[in-house]
Amino acid sequence: MTIGMAYVAADETIDARAPILVAASSPAARTAAARWIEEAGWRTASLPIVGAIDRLALQAATIGLWIEVEAGDSGEALDQLLSHANAEALAGRMPTIVAAPNTLIDAVSARVNAPYTQLLIDPDPVERAAALALARVGIDGPATLHDIAHDPAARRLKQLSDEVGRIAATLARLSTDPEPGLKTVERPADPKGEIPSASGEAVRNVIRARRLRARFFDEELFADPAWDMLLDLLQAEIAQHRVPVSSLCIAAAVPATTALRWINTMTDNGLFQRRADPHDGRRVFIELAPGASLAMRRFFAEAGSHAVI
Repeated sequence: MTIGMAYVAADETIDARAPILVAASSPAARTAAARWIEEAGWRTASLPIVGAIDRLALQAATIGLWIEVEAGDSGEALDQLLSHANAEALAGRMPTIVAAPNTLIDAVSARVNAPYTQLLIDPDPVERAAALALARVGIDGPATLHDIAHDPAARRLKQLSDEVGRIAATLARLSTDPEPGLKTVERPADPKGEIPSASGEAVRNVIRARRLRARFFDEELFADPAWDMLLDLLQAEIAQHRVPVSSLCIAAAVPATTALRWINTMTDNGLFQRRADPHDGRRVFIELAPGASLAMRRFFAEAGSHAVI
């Protein structure tokens, strides 16, 4: 989509860029979200969540949709808008960013899982700016990151940049594997072809050891959300427990927005699978895909009693 300016008489100009539409349940939330977006250099147009789908049908052109969700706001109109936006993103028609509180992780993630969507949980200003920067890269092409002042915001932006780069590298690597996300592993000698058993206690010990490090070192030194989530899901599988998205985000030991990005990456590449809760339409469970489960069990069978954290 071409972004430009239409010039009229004298010094008067009209901003002819297509806007980012901002939908929220209250005027205050819409105003706050629009301010962040406009400060990042975008044009906005606001609309309430109720009736938003009809309003989107009348919109001549839009760069994307920003949905600002407030605590406790999980009504039917929001559910319908999230489902509609997800379908539009799946079709490649409307990139969507959703900002939501931690209390609504399950409700929102149950409906937002398409490519070209970003789900931000309790986002700080830098995370909002980073989301818009990623949206801009998708429209305008590659952007450059400059090493600015060493203040907390700059460090946070660098962390986000590193995180996105790491996920992108993972996606690129996985996309070249014959079976995404899984390497060819030598099958242990087993004439019956049985799946190796894994000890729930062994898995729990590894998880406890990983958490223990946080008492002595900065957690960011050892952040490995993919492995932490694989361990948590294996432990749940052995115990025959179901794991909702919100619980898996906690197990990842990183900010919820980061954990959600990794869940999407692991799901897209065949390591995790989503299963709808038959009793609650606002919740999905995450579980290991069969291939990932087998790989994890073989790993623990081969590692034996060795300490692996």
